[in-house]
Amino acid sequence: MPFTESYHEPLILAAEQRLPNFVSTRLDEYYTDRMEKLWGGEHLLHWSSPGPNAIYVSSNDYLCIAAEPELVKAQAACLMRGEADLLMSTVFMREGSAQYRLEKKLAGFMGAEDGLITQSGWSANVGLLQTIAGPGVPVYLDMQAHASLWEGVHAAQACSVPFLHNDVDHLRRQVLKHGAGVIVIDAVYSTNGSVAPLPEVLSIAEGSGSILVVDESHSLGTHGPGGAGLVMQMGLSERVHFRTASLAKGFGGRAGFITCSSKFKGYFLSTSRPAIFSSCMLRHELAWFEAALDFIRNADDRRVALHRNARRVRDGLSALGYNVSDGTEQIIALEAGTEPKTQVLRKALEAEGIFGAVFCAPATPKNRSLVRLTLNSGLTEVEIEQILQACAAIREKVQLADWSSSRRMAASVRRPR
Repeated sequence: MPFTESYHEPLILAAEQRLPNFVSTRLDEYYTDRMEKLWGGEHLLHWSSPGPNAIYVSSNDYLCIAAEPELVKAQAACLMRGEADLLMSTVFMREGSAQYRLEKKLAGFMGAEDGLITQSGWSANVGLLQTIAGPGVPVYLDMQAHASLWEGVHAAQACSVPFLHNDVDHLRRQVLKHGAGVIVIDAVYSTNGSVAPLPEVLSIAEGSGSILVVDESHSLGTHGPGGAGLVMQMGLSERVHFRTASLAKGFGGRAGFITCSSKFKGYFLSTSRPAIFSSCMLRHELAWFEAALDFIRNADDRRVALHRNARRVRDGLSALGYNVSDGTEQIIALEAGTEPKTQVLRKALEAEGIFGAVFCAPATPKNRSLVRLTLNSGLTEVEIEQILQACAAIREKVQLADWSSSRRMAASVRRPR
């Protein structure tokens, strides 16, 4: 019988019905308890249909380079040459290859001896922690560190030791209790745009004999000299052991990067499971990143615009009564709290033509869900004013005063000094 959708659909349903209880129970928890009951049958993360004048503040393309003509031409030219790629694991690549040359160039940009391009920021973090930690090794993670860093601890079978977000004193107490290990932080945190206290954390790492890993995913390209990141901006590149980054943010592509020594690179490629069991990058992908690096080095005007836009929106939201005090950079969290409240917020913003991104568990703690506004260098003054006018118009509709973030702000004002 020829393939038809109606012919195969009963077979698919029958296969799902045969799933064991430990799987079907989890499906029911998602579709029944969460989606149907908590979200009212609508998907919390899915946008409504945007209108022609919609403003998207949901993309990590901070410098607006994803459609930059000279970058597109560099990638297209590479594809048009028609050269066949060797589809193989990076472990088989040799020095002198195009990927090795680009890795050296990126490493030099970040003030490092050498570096590694990985399939994604996720594989960079998981692969790095899997190769430097191990069973019983304490890994100290800021509680807002990216999920890939926590997954790396799991892959290493190491011991995760969380510390309160940006709380240097709590980190110090944890290290004194558990001993030398690996300290893991983000330079700029992806949920609320807060900046890590890098010098203080580095002091604890050096004083305890611990390794420091800094994820620069949301600061590479956007901060530091020529966009080289916050570690370079603070003059700490020779003291931080490893930096990682997703190149799917400021670099507008799809890959990850790790700074390291040449000696460590050889070890990593033969030890990291994500490196061993993933294919290398393709020629046109490398061509994109090489062109992007050259462009980003000279994009000071866009970095200035990005930071100006962040200040303008943050100041405007604060004046409207929104608690955005947790962060300072281009990522802004409107924390409504519960998922139903965040759903009301998302819909209210979309009705005003503003499309952000919903963050909820497991991306945030339970009952601390939010709409994240991710700003970029291309926002015009008219668009910024439209964002602020929308946020002003919806305050009563979204019950701003009842948000968990609003209550925290009110409590901090009442707290005696």
